[in-house]
Amino acid sequence: MKTRLKILLIFLLTAGLISCSKVQSSSEKRNEEQNAITMDTINTDTATFAAGCFWCVEEQLKQLKGVEKVISGYTGGKLKNPTYNEVCSGLTGHAEACNVIYNPEIITYDELLEAFFQTHDPTQLNRQGNDVGTQYRSAIFYHNEEQKKLAEYYIQKLNEEEAYPSPIVTEVNPYSVFYEAEEYHQDYYENNSQKPYCQMVIKPKLDKFRKVFKEKLKE
Repeated sequence: MKTRLKILLIFLLTAGLISCSKVQSSSEKRNEEQNAITMDTINTDTATFAAGCFWCVEEQLKQLKGVEKVISGYTGGKLKNPTYNEVCSGLTGHAEACNVIYNPEIITYDELLEAFFQTHDPTQLNRQGNDVGTQYRSAIFYHNEEQKKLAEYYIQKLNEEEAYPSPIVTEVNPYSVFYEAEEYHQDYYENNSQKPYCQMVIKPKLDKFRKVFKEKLKE
């Protein structure tokens, strides 16, 4: 009799655990589906910028309200499916760049242009600081004519107002193929914040950026 009771108890407990597991799995599935629906219903646009090392640019722009996602990658060259090492050679024609997915109802392309010019020195030709080569060039890759006009206008006004001691050398080119960089490059600062490069190069730029755009930062 005791043996039968033990078997029944074990069965009920097992059934309970299985039921709980099913509920949790179902709940997680609903959450994933809800997140997917939410992202699908957000009206987003894309801006593409190159401003030196994409680790720096990515971390700065992802701080802004309305920026849903920043993807590091390569664009502007001719080599298909380039690797990081190939791009670093400076022979592919590609620039380290970021695709900025944003909600235009929260942040405008004009505001992103303003942020872009704060992320780097647009008067340096094919370099940013100690990073030298065409892969580190300053460039705006426009997705439509409106973006092109705004980018060219912004550059013209900054040059006319002599906002920088030297003329801006930022290229304005049509967007073509964008190759997403290797996984370890995505959210690089967030995942490697204690590394020397992050502490000595990215963090000072990020701190300055956050001060300039303190009213537009995510909470």
